[in-house]
Amino acid sequence: MTSSSPLSFPRQHARTQRFTLGAPRSFTVSPDGTRVVFLRSSTGTDRVNRLWVLDLDGSGAGSGEARIAADPGVLLDGASERLPAEERARRERAREGSGGIVGYAVDAEAELAAFALSGRLYAAELRAGTARELPVRGPVIDPRPAPDGRHVAYVADGALRVVGADGEGDRLLAGRQEGEGSADVTYGLAEFVAAEEMNRTRGYWWSPTSDRLLVARVDTTAVRRWWISDPAHPDREPARVAYPAAGTPNADVRLFLVPLADGAEGADRTEADATDAPPKEVVWDRVRHPYLARVHWSAGGPPLLLVQSRDQRSHRYLTVDPATGATRTVHEDEDPAWLELFPGVPAWTPDGRLVRVADEGGARVLMVGDRPLTGPQLHVRSVLDIGEHDILIAASAGAEADSPETGEIHVHRVSELGTERVSAAPGLHSAVRSGAVTVLVSTRLDTSGASVRVFREGEQRSSIASYAEPPALTAHARLTEGGAQKIACAVLLPTGYQESQGPLPVLLDPYGGPHGQRVVAAQNAYLTSQWFADQGFAVLVADGRGTPGRSPAWEKSIHRNLLLTLDDQIEALHDLAGRFPFDLGRVAIRGWSYGGYLAGLAALRRPDVFHAAVVGAPVTDLRLYDTHYMERYLGTPEEAPEVYAVNSLVTDDGLSSPADTARPMMIVHGLADDNVVVAHALRLSGALLAAGRPHEVLPLSGVTHMTPQEEVAENLLLLQVDFLKRSLGMA
Repeated sequence: MTSSSPLSFPRQHARTQRFTLGAPRSFTVSPDGTRVVFLRSSTGTDRVNRLWVLDLDGSGAGSGEARIAADPGVLLDGASERLPAEERARRERAREGSGGIVGYAVDAEAELAAFALSGRLYAAELRAGTARELPVRGPVIDPRPAPDGRHVAYVADGALRVVGADGEGDRLLAGRQEGEGSADVTYGLAEFVAAEEMNRTRGYWWSPTSDRLLVARVDTTAVRRWWISDPAHPDREPARVAYPAAGTPNADVRLFLVPLADGAEGADRTEADATDAPPKEVVWDRVRHPYLARVHWSAGGPPLLLVQSRDQRSHRYLTVDPATGATRTVHEDEDPAWLELFPGVPAWTPDGRLVRVADEGGARVLMVGDRPLTGPQLHVRSVLDIGEHDILIAASAGAEADSPETGEIHVHRVSELGTERVSAAPGLHSAVRSGAVTVLVSTRLDTSGASVRVFREGEQRSSIASYAEPPALTAHARLTEGGAQKIACAVLLPTGYQESQGPLPVLLDPYGGPHGQRVVAAQNAYLTSQWFADQGFAVLVADGRGTPGRSPAWEKSIHRNLLLTLDDQIEALHDLAGRFPFDLGRVAIRGWSYGGYLAGLAALRRPDVFHAAVVGAPVTDLRLYDTHYMERYLGTPEEAPEVYAVNSLVTDDGLSSPADTARPMMIVHGLADDNVVVAHALRLSGALLAAGRPHEVLPLSGVTHMTPQEEVAENLLLLQVDFLKRSLGMA
């Protein structure tokens, strides 16, 4: 017997992967403006993404419904997808929880797409709508067609290989032959900190002329090894991972120019070289600037690198001589705190000028050559496209904007003549553009999901439908500012709440740290917060110092002092209590990752304010988190041990600076987490036990830093509500 009753929100939220399934994503516009390529699953509960093409006629108008160019169900003949370990790790770094075709790459004309399924290589002819497997050595990772569409490069067994687009001529380009050399050395893959922290998820780049590639060589020999085990399955061997914790050695990253010519056998030279053009190492001062943060290679100029010093206070922009591998510095930035990395830059304009984003005069601006093209009215977030006459950017309101536009990000077109906003309605907007065609993706505070519209020269010509499920509830977030610092906040009350019902217990629901903006003008961002509100809470989401989107000074104010992020949560709470029905005698906080750290910090340091905490996947001993993230904010543990101790929840001596009063804590952690390892939760629990402080620990077997499993995600919400109500006397 089946039931027709609707799913509860926790089950629907889990089953739809936070309402992301069925939504179109990963857009590419063909340069001739005749096609938009994208990924989408068939329903709001289908995890299998397919590759789609929307055909546009010469005027940019849609010629009909989008068509499927590649269907994993057909290509795998109905078999379930089997992911190699390397692909599972890549998806974890990308926080990718869906399946099927989760990424693809195209040639310069967007005629040919390449992607991997179950470790096998596939190519799709996008005009014809046909897809086929290319028989190559696997398991295949990150395949990418050459710009001319004649070859496809891919990574297998830690080596970079290439095959003809017709499936012929599979051969090694860079790396070791199967069974040879060291597994600690790979070619064509991003190292852990690049993928996890720098947003650089790839390790090789085609030349615009398709005759050679830049290939990263990563050697993790010096990186310390950790073991990630699954105690629920003692028969399984623990996974051995190279994890560069703060203050310990990083991977050694080098870069090579590798020719495509037949017979070239790669930078390790493990076979006889049959060409006169052996690989050439790209040379720069890797001692002073060891981080390879960005690589750009386009027709606008020579290969362009952005390299970082280990303390991230120095950036060098380097050009590469493709003939010799020699580099030349074209620009250098320095900052006493740190320098941020941005999507889409550095890059060249078509006429050869350097495009970058810089912090100048207290503002984050777009720089072309030596000239800023934006001012303090905008806070530039990313570069979306570089055209012949203008540059498309995403930006939030700057310090001198007419309105703070809390939670909004807009698309702007910038040129020598000025700036023009492309997105009109309040909300969160992004775009993909090629030539005259722009795909604008928009979310709003009053509407669930995202709209995807296709424009040609400013006029809408088509749209792309979303198959995402409508949520079982509607979030009623009120965006505001709190405290003297005008902290961006969102407040959610129970649906139908009346003032006569009196004050409500308060639940803070932050991320609250670097690179994690939670206060956004998007309905779906608050669905879980609204569900908690409907359980009887007033929910507060606050983006204090350290969070992105406001100003460089706001972000960098937490340098050497992460405790300020907790101070701002308290400031927002106390200020808004004068405007909203907050019961300050019953205040709880929940969070995951940095939010989990913040929740633990709140319960341990400020029990006068907080009465219970759900501490999810927290970083508790900051020495155990990775180099690139933690050293950016705190330096190294060797140079600043006291900074690490005061900012951590636990040290070798136990709890760090706890207040006398103990508050209930629920600690939640995935045992398979290779980003914030479960040692963080275990050390916190051990220190609490040694101090005689009661707490609850919820270990999640087989769960990583994500929680995509439907039952786990659903029950986590239910168990948190039960704990919070018990702890605040609401049960």
